[in-house]
Amino acid sequence: MSDPRFPIGKFAPKPSLSNDDRKELIRQIKETPSLFRKAFHGLNDDQLDTPYREGGWSARQVAHHVPDSHMNAYIRTKLALTEEKPAIKPYDQSRWSELIDARTMPIEVSLSLLETVHARWVVVLESLTAGDFARRFFHPENGEQNLDWLLQMYAWHGRHHTAHVTELCKQKGW
Repeated sequence: MSDPRFPIGKFAPKPSLSNDDRKELIRQIKETPSLFRKAFHGLNDDQLDTPYREGGWSARQVAHHVPDSHMNAYIRTKLALTEEKPAIKPYDQSRWSELIDARTMPIEVSLSLLETVHARWVVVLESLTAGDFARRFFHPENGEQNLDWLLQMYAWHGRHHTAHVTELCKQKGW
């Protein structure tokens, strides 16, 4: 791993997806909560409060960030399916990570939240047609995107942050 910010590499979406690609990405989203939980297994409070890299978030902040992010993605999915090219609201993830819940709460709250959000999100994703995945939304920072892009982004995002924690554990010998 050459860049600890991107332990699995930077996000690189494919311009188009096949139905098999989508099934694989949905499978990855479906397994994210269990793999994410496994990455945190056995970590104590001191370990949870250790940054995964110099200048980076603590493992605890990562545990709370992923469900924050994936709740937003779930809502963006539903907006794209129910509105014509909705403008979605971005949020300042760095500032969210500094709020008291992300810095101090037990991670079980967020691990359970991630499981619950993904249980609902996967039901929606598995019901979509190729035409549904072409539905678009507008992100003020990323421009116009479709649900194929969002699917790729969040399959990557779950693996990305799981790797932050697993790499930290490897580096520290935990």
